[in-house]
Amino acid sequence: MSELRLEGLRRTYPNGVTAVDGIDLAVADGEFMVLVGPSGCGKSTTLRMIAGLEEVSAGRMVIGGVDVTDAPPAGRGVAMVFQSYALYPHMTVAENMGFALRVAGRPRQEVDEAVRRAAASLQLEKLLDRKPRALSGGQRQRVAIGRAIVRSPQVFLFDEPLSNLDAALRTQMRLEMARLHERLGATIVYVTHDQVEAMTLGDRIAVFNAGRIEQVGTPAEVYRAPVNRFVAGFLGSPQMNFLPAVAEPGAAGITVPGAGRLALPEGRADRLGQVHLLGVRPEHWQLAPAHAELGLAARVERVEWLGDVTLVHCKLAGREAANADGDTISVKTSGATSSLRQGEAVRLHAAPQDMMLFDAVGRALAA
Repeated sequence: MSELRLEGLRRTYPNGVTAVDGIDLAVADGEFMVLVGPSGCGKSTTLRMIAGLEEVSAGRMVIGGVDVTDAPPAGRGVAMVFQSYALYPHMTVAENMGFALRVAGRPRQEVDEAVRRAAASLQLEKLLDRKPRALSGGQRQRVAIGRAIVRSPQVFLFDEPLSNLDAALRTQMRLEMARLHERLGATIVYVTHDQVEAMTLGDRIAVFNAGRIEQVGTPAEVYRAPVNRFVAGFLGSPQMNFLPAVAEPGAAGITVPGAGRLALPEGRADRLGQVHLLGVRPEHWQLAPAHAELGLAARVERVEWLGDVTLVHCKLAGREAANADGDTISVKTSGATSSLRQGEAVRLHAAPQDMMLFDAVGRALAA
């Protein structure tokens, strides 16, 4: 079994800065867990503690039922793939992949067989005699992954392995990572700040913020039912729109000061007095002519045609203050939308089931 458990894990540096603040996380055997969050949120520090490269200030970690909190890196049964490929330039692909086994004193035949198996799983068989300088960025990253595979670890650790690749290669490597996980059935902990990687690769994702885990769940769960404003705003591109909102018990709708009203989401009547913010994702807005009776009054600021979709950025009526909640609303529509022009007045609608409500401290008000 390769289950990983983190219990109250904390990392505080001698200068008093706490990078990871008492997190709890369970990763099931064979699960692909993605740690995602902005820079400096503690996700890479967590990964390095699992690998034994960072000291644990408090808490413990268990891998395969064994407490490895104080175990040396080589005794934890993990293999780590870093953001940089860290390949030995004077060695061939085969030599790079088999290096750890050779250092461990494994028989040559065993090393060669492990390298061949890993190369086959990564489509590297024809590249085994090449040096790193003769490889593309994607091929070098696959060699780094292969070097981890030959060690047959209990847990694979990936620290933003695709961030050095261009957009096309990242897309290709995401597919290869997903296929590799299916073939190996391995337990993987994968760190990224890229929400596309998190949403497409993870069986579950853990959203980090300021050294804490805000929410853990499947990508669909976290996207559709974020627990607070931070999670709602972090996942999604463009991010969720947040608008100041007022809802009084017994009222007919949600009021956005200066802009208009929207129908109330069902099942929220007992918590309307707590409403502080309204959240709507860009793809859930509907555009209507300015003369429509319902919806929020707005004016088009900019139209961005992206081929498959069009982003329409609107300024809400009554929201003139710069950088305020609801200052600019992003609307994602089909790519065919091209008739809107800058300065045009419109109305914005959202279906009640696509609206989220948040209280004054940013907690989601569940139905």
